[in-house]
Amino acid sequence: MVVLELEYLSELIDLLWMAEKYEFVDIRPKRGYAMALMLVGSIVISFGGLAIRNIETADNWQINFYRSIAFGLAISIVLLFRYGKTGTQQLKGIGLEGILAAMLLASASISFLQAITNTTVAATTFTLSSIPFLTAIMAWVFLGERIGKSTILTIFIAAVGIFFMFVQGLGSGTFYGNFMALVCAVGFSFYTIIIRRNRRLEMLPTLILSNLIIMLVALMFTWDNLLISWNDLLICFILGGLLSATVNTLFLVAAKHLFAAELTVFMLLEFTLGPIWVWIFINEVPTIWTLVGGSIVISAVFVKTVSELRKTKV
Repeated sequence: MVVLELEYLSELIDLLWMAEKYEFVDIRPKRGYAMALMLVGSIVISFGGLAIRNIETADNWQINFYRSIAFGLAISIVLLFRYGKTGTQQLKGIGLEGILAAMLLASASISFLQAITNTTVAATTFTLSSIPFLTAIMAWVFLGERIGKSTILTIFIAAVGIFFMFVQGLGSGTFYGNFMALVCAVGFSFYTIIIRRNRRLEMLPTLILSNLIIMLVALMFTWDNLLISWNDLLICFILGGLLSATVNTLFLVAAKHLFAAELTVFMLLEFTLGPIWVWIFINEVPTIWTLVGGSIVISAVFVKTVSELRKTKV
């Protein structure tokens, strides 16, 4: 178990809150602790699949609409808490690249739900597992980031684990669903590059803008059918206001200290842990290959995180 010592809590608080009006303070990279934050975020968002499994009747566009409301409200509260009355002014600080990042994140979020409901979970997950590789290539081309051999090995081992988990369902699905999964992967990779490029800026408003875009798009498809059950509404608010808001906030913080490819490799934990929570809470027993592949992914990411934490203490 990774334990954060008390002496570093004040540093983490400074990392999250003590910043200039439009720009974060320049601090020495804390790679180990950034990886710990991504580890926490990935575990939190991995409960998303379990939450969606408990949706009763709401469709994709309804889920997107209400999830985005909760997500946007949660980030708005963070901005208001941090900046007070000047919180709304932070929207001006993200610039054109921030607007583009918001559009990319919105497209990735929308295309993900389209993919997961129009092709198999296996096909979607396997396509999304290419995100670390796509991001590594883009980061090398656009940012000049060259990741170390240990990170490349971690990505490769984790990808092998994902293959074992979903190999039985790779041949099924539709072209549209598989294409949407690819759009999601490319969109999120480009989003990561922009966030990494602007890591010294306050990019939280990007999340608010992204959810506004999702809300408007979803409203076009479901404006005449917004009524959902209280159960579904509660789950949508948990998805957006708690799970998505937490992981995306931690992602922005960690982006200041980790390379783009390192950020995205933690996404593989979400795909791995999701079936485990469904097994525990709904008694949906996974296949032996799911357990084997999941163990490989968890081990690879855990070893990489612990290794970085040890380097930090040296």
